[in-house]
Amino acid sequence: MIDTEGDCAEWTFPADPGAVRTARSAVRGQLRGWELDSLGDIAALLVSELVTNALRHATGPIGVRLVRPAGLEGVLLVEVSDPLPDPPRERVALPDDESGRGLQLVASSSRRWGTRPGDNGKTVWFELAVPG
Repeated sequence: MIDTEGDCAEWTFPADPGAVRTARSAVRGQLRGWELDSLGDIAALLVSELVTNALRHATGPIGVRLVRPAGLEGVLLVEVSDPLPDPPRERVALPDDESGRGLQLVASSSRRWGTRPGDNGKTVWFELAVPG
C-alpha cells in the first residue's frame, strides 16, 4: 500500500489466487475509510473480476488503485494493472459458459471503462459515480 490517507490508495498483489480476496477486502476497507461504503460492494465485485482476469492471463504482480480525482467530483476511478501488454477482449458469453462475463459486468455496472497501455503492461480502469 502506498497512500491511503489522501485521494489515492494503491496496492500491489502477487499473482496468486488469494489476491482476489485480499484486493476485495482492501477496496472495501478504503472505501469505508473515505465514507463511500455504498460503493463497496460494486467496486469490490468489479475489482474481483479484473484481478481474476489478470490472474488467468498474466504473470507477475497485479496493481489496484483507487482515485478520487479532485477535478471530477462525484467520480471514483478504479484501476487494475498487470504486466501483460495485450488489452482484454470483451466477448459475448453463451448461457452455458462458466466464464467470459467479467468485462460485460464491468461495462454494464460502471459509468465508463477502458484500457490503456503502460510501460510494464496495461491498466484496465472503470469509473463509478459517487452518490452525492
